[in-house]
This record gives sequence, structure tokens and C-alpha cells, in this order.
Amino acid sequence: MMFKIFKPIQYMAIRYKAPINLSTLWNFGVYSLICLLIQIVSGIILAMHYTPHINLAFLSIEHIMRDVHYGWLIRYIHANGASMFFIVVYAHTFRGLFYASCTKPRTLLWTVGVTILFLMIITAFVGYVLPWGQMSFWGATVITNLFSAVPLIGKEIVITLWGGYAIANATLTRFFSLHYLFPIIIAALTSLHLHLLHLTGSSNPMGTNINFSKIFFTPYYLIKDLYGIILFLIFFSIFVFFFLII
Repeated sequence: MMFKIFKPIQYMAIRYKAPINLSTLWNFGVYSLICLLIQIVSGIILAMHYTPHINLAFLSIEHIMRDVHYGWLIRYIHANGASMFFIVVYAHTFRGLFYASCTKPRTLLWTVGVTILFLMIITAFVGYVLPWGQMSFWGATVITNLFSAVPLIGKEIVITLWGGYAIANATLTRFFSLHYLFPIIIAALTSLHLHLLHLTGSSNPMGTNINFSKIFFTPYYLIKDLYGIILFLIFFSIFVFFFLII
């Protein structure tokens, strides 16, 4: 029974065959997975200390920064990790467009990937509101009011998002719930994305439907990905420790 559980992992990470001519541009999918794991782990830790209330949200952020052991580091990793996540996903997306990886037989794979991107945008927006500072409040005001332009049901959508007739505590609570829920959905869609990738096979720089010699993912591409991950984490760490994009 135990060996049956590890069979999918063995197929996806060890026995999976990929085209022999994949370039470094194909590494960005792995970087995206690393960013997702970093965001989920750091987000869970932050949620343990965050209070989704308009009178306490900002104070809880200060508590995380000043009182929680290495709380400042977890927050900076989470905040900068969102930017890193979008950088690698955009690169992953543009590579797919440039090399026509979005065409048949990978149309469903591409659709799932684009869905993940849109969910990431929504998750980043609701997360931006959580510190409940001036920028958070007015960002929520501007973005949610855009839905009022929807014919007939626009106002009802805005009221539903707000949880009332003005942005208040119900709005913050809903945004916190969504910020916690969407990463779970993204993780599930990422698993589906990987499953579809292994069903259709990876594309290659010479064309999506050309049959090339294939090699096992391990050890060839595993070593290549590990090398890229180390370089990416160094790049990530430079921003976390020296630039502090928040």
C-alpha cells in the first residue's frame, strides 16, 4: 500500500521522460511551484498571529514585525514572495506563448494555467488589503467599486463583496477568508496542471508536435532544476534582505 502511494511521485519526478533539448526557460514552472510552497507555508505562519478586525489588523501586523520571533522575516518573505511568484509565472506564461505551448494538444493544460494566474491576481489583491492601512483601504474601495459598472447586478455584487453598504469589518473578514481559501484552490489546480502536463508531455523549443529523443527527468533535469532553484533563492534572498519590497 505504501509503495502505491509513492508511485505517482515516482512517475512524475523520476520516471517521467522529457525532451532532450529543453532550455533554462522550462525551469520557470518549477520556480513557480517553489514560490507557491513558500507562500503557503509563510502565509499559514502569519495567519496564526493576524487578527482580521479593522481595529486590530494593523496592530497585529506590528505585533508580527516586533514581537513574533522572526516575524519580520516571515512577513518579508511572504510580501516579496508574492512579487517573485508573479515574476516567474509571467516568465512561464510568456515562454508558453512564444513557443506555442498553448496550442493543441495542450489547450486544457494552458487553460488551467491561465485560471491559476487569474486566481493569483485575486489572491494578491485581497492579501494587499489585509494590513488595513490607508493604501489597503483605498485600494479595496477603488477595485471593488469597479464591479458597480456591471449592468443590472453591479451594485449587488459590490454590496456582497463589502458585506454591507460600506467597506467595514465584514469586508476585511471576507477578504481574509478568500485570501486563505484561494491558495488551497490554486494548489489543487497546480496538481491538475502537473497531471495534465504528464499526460500530454512537455513541449520543446523546436515545436510542440515534433518528436525528439527523450530522457528521464531524474537525474538529468532534476540536477538542472536544483541548480536553477539555488540561483533563484539567492535572487529572492537579495530582495528579502536588502530591498524589502513591501
